[in-house]
Amino acid sequence: MFPFSYRFLVNIPALEQVNQILHILFIFLPFLWALGTLPPPDSLFLWAMEQVLEFGLGGSSMSTHLRLLIMFIISAGTAVTSYFIPSTVGVVLFMTALGFLLSLNLSDMCLVFKHSVTRHRVGTKSKALPSGSEKQFTWKECLFYIIILVLALIETSLLHHFAGFSQISKNSPQAVVGYVLMILLIILWILREIQSVCIFGIFRNPFYPKDVQTVTLFLEKRTRLVKIGVVRRILLNLVSPFAMIAFLSLDSSLQGLHSVSVSIGFTRAFRMVWQHTENALLETVIVSVVHLFISSTDVWWNRSVDTGIRLLLVGIMRDRLIQFISKLQFAVTVLLASWTEKKRRKSTTTLCILNIVFSPFVLVFIIFSTLLSSPLLPLFTLPLFLVGFPRPVQIWPGAVGTAACVCADTVYYDQMVPGLTTALQAAMAAGSLGLLLPGSHYLGRFQDRLIWIMILECGYTYCCINIKGLELQETSCHTAEAQSVDEVFQSAFEQEYSRVCSINEHFGNVLTPYSVLPVKLYSDARNVLSGIIDSHDNLKEFKGDLIKVLVWILLQYCSRRPHVQEVVHKTENKGQASLIILPALNTSPQTQTPEDSDSLNSEILDDWSDDNVFGDEPTIRKGKEEKDQLKVVPGVNFPIPGSVESQGIGEHSGGTVPENSLYKSVILGYPVVDKGKQKDVAYIPLVEFSCSHSHLLRLPEEWTSSCLPNSKMREMSSLFPEEWYQFVLKQLECFHSEENTSSVLEEIAKDRVLKDFYVHAVMTCYFSLFGVDNMVPSPGHILRVYSGVLPWSLALDWLTEKPELFQLALKAFRYTLKLMIDKASLGPIEDFKELTNCLEEYETDWYIGLVSDEKWKEAILQEKPYLFSLGYDPNMGVYTGRVLTLQELLIQVGKLNAEAVKGQWANLSWELLYATNDDEERYSIQAHPLLLRNLTVQAADPPLGYPIYSSKPLHIHLY
Repeated sequence: MFPFSYRFLVNIPALEQVNQILHILFIFLPFLWALGTLPPPDSLFLWAMEQVLEFGLGGSSMSTHLRLLIMFIISAGTAVTSYFIPSTVGVVLFMTALGFLLSLNLSDMCLVFKHSVTRHRVGTKSKALPSGSEKQFTWKECLFYIIILVLALIETSLLHHFAGFSQISKNSPQAVVGYVLMILLIILWILREIQSVCIFGIFRNPFYPKDVQTVTLFLEKRTRLVKIGVVRRILLNLVSPFAMIAFLSLDSSLQGLHSVSVSIGFTRAFRMVWQHTENALLETVIVSVVHLFISSTDVWWNRSVDTGIRLLLVGIMRDRLIQFISKLQFAVTVLLASWTEKKRRKSTTTLCILNIVFSPFVLVFIIFSTLLSSPLLPLFTLPLFLVGFPRPVQIWPGAVGTAACVCADTVYYDQMVPGLTTALQAAMAAGSLGLLLPGSHYLGRFQDRLIWIMILECGYTYCCINIKGLELQETSCHTAEAQSVDEVFQSAFEQEYSRVCSINEHFGNVLTPYSVLPVKLYSDARNVLSGIIDSHDNLKEFKGDLIKVLVWILLQYCSRRPHVQEVVHKTENKGQASLIILPALNTSPQTQTPEDSDSLNSEILDDWSDDNVFGDEPTIRKGKEEKDQLKVVPGVNFPIPGSVESQGIGEHSGGTVPENSLYKSVILGYPVVDKGKQKDVAYIPLVEFSCSHSHLLRLPEEWTSSCLPNSKMREMSSLFPEEWYQFVLKQLECFHSEENTSSVLEEIAKDRVLKDFYVHAVMTCYFSLFGVDNMVPSPGHILRVYSGVLPWSLALDWLTEKPELFQLALKAFRYTLKLMIDKASLGPIEDFKELTNCLEEYETDWYIGLVSDEKWKEAILQEKPYLFSLGYDPNMGVYTGRVLTLQELLIQVGKLNAEAVKGQWANLSWELLYATNDDEERYSIQAHPLLLRNLTVQAADPPLGYPIYSSKPLHIHLY
């Protein structure tokens, strides 16, 4: 049986040829694998599906593999179903309807519909849709799509049913529609080129705004371009599809049913009308022109191929021609880059000569790479070319946006992406970014930020993109290529030209400038504070301003505590007033045990050593473990007469209590008494506020404990600004009372007990921030305290054990520093009102802190108008201030050579996976201004690249 089957198989000529070819192919398989030309099965499968979907079924590459698989199955089912429909009108209507529906972003529409149904059933507002796009589908948009679909079906059915079919000629209805399509193509091409700064990437557009540097100037100059963009959008989204549907409906090939070529060709054609309108318009015009010039029926083009297949063949040739031109440009750029780079010229001279001598073979490699739609792989980015394995547009196996090297700078990209998406929507809809094709790459530049934009899929009035943010760290390679990007953009957008139509000076670069986008983001300004922070007069005023800021912050904090207001409101309704324990001011100085002193010195003075003076952002070392400290009691209810607790009150019942009943609760911080000796203690009087509304501004109980000697407190209390305290207090709006507000505030201002509490709290915080020495602070002292590292003092433990008060004191210190800088830059403060306005502005519009703080990131995401941070540059030996300002600024955007990006990414993959060259200083990631290879490597998905931000697929609506 086996010999018989073997003889039968061998005698078949076709199988013999296949057998010979496979024998030869198997020999080269290891060699092809080593060169990286042999594709992995998953990549080959996805690439094949994508090619069939795009060129055979008229679809687009998808943003995820699951979407690609689902769309491929549905599209293939559409072509198969159209084959079995018996009626010609039914076939045309079916192809038109499915072509339109499949070109829409159906997944988002279904998601919105499901979300609306769920919200309607629950009857409450549900969470926002999990989509990257800011603008979601609405019922108006769904109604718009329904109207477009109905009009398309009516047009198709009427033209197909009533119009007579005839061979195309110069006077036939289909030829007339072809003329209209030619006019539309020319108009759309002109309107698109006018929107960008360069025409064909070579000539500067004379209609584009010149010397664009500010948003207001750009918005004023681009008014005419916006109007042109609206006209282009109408022609592209409404006029062109209906004109192409008319051309297809009038074709005589639709009369031949039950034909595979008709089903495949026209299914693709009716889909392309909506999926890729501009490409479909170009293909239809080419077919129409060929029909006019080749009218003979004996030609193969007219005899054996119907219009649908002609459009398919023209589409494949169009795509491959564009790829060939891009690959050829990339190969020439690599060759020139190797020759012009001085460091590598000697080592690459031989390769350059070999490329010139064997240029026909290099051209064969480029053609073969173009036919496979695979990247042209330059080994180590040298002029040594190979054919990379075919891979889908997405290139990397992982899902888009799931991997990024997140760091502290990621938040800046996270904040700007929503605004950038909105700006991209307007630019893409107007045509400012050129022809939108899946696999296109754009590079945006603003200050030290580089934004990488990749188009994942396109459809009717929508586009799906991925946005990546590159590192902000200034390395030599990064800086060199970023400077080259700046030169390309500056010559296009900021340089004045004397001639009307100038030539792009950087035409050979892989980056072609296109447009600028107004986006709301943070500008980063770094200033040297020499002469301000080290000025003796400024530092002297700093101490007085700090007390004022502490008073303002504590009063604002206490007036906004809702839980205190609720308790006081209840107390007012009952007509009661709580007794307050006033901290003793006549006690002897506090002493410490040797153990406590040693621990303070070892834990705090180490952080306060001179070695840490100029740290960039010093960190706070945790102090000792929190000690048990009895809080001050806000009020005392006297015990019932006859009880055990009433013993010993006697003559002290008028306002004081003996030591053994109350003094023990506030004994913390007083001198240690030897055993056996009588304790000489002072009685602390119980006092109450003179104004019933003073409770609204009462400090928390734990903040009223004493930690400073009486002499020190009296000395420092003289610095308390009582006039400022009265002024700030009278400006407060902290209670809901029917009485006259001004009179109530006047009564509170006269309450001496409340003022004494604030004097105690403010001066204790002041003492904690400046330490034992009451001299003028040094700049190093300012930096350390700003960063949260406080000097040793008697009140240090007292303050650090109260985290909330510590943060308020630190906040006051930072506000005072910003105030000192503003006074030195803008002039002195005239009166209390101006100072209050300045502090209120800090509170509402500013975040003043450290870049490393988590609240810094929160402030950026909340879009605080301004952020400030203090730092020190050890290289220059100067103190610096960093100010972030949120405003609408211009991002310069250019288009990258897609084949250059694919080629360098393919080389990166080959080098790290096949050659296992993981050297951090390898040649292929060194800076090159012409190829931008370092930035291109950064933009690759981890672990091959290292972008610090990568967004999920963002769907942009182009209307």
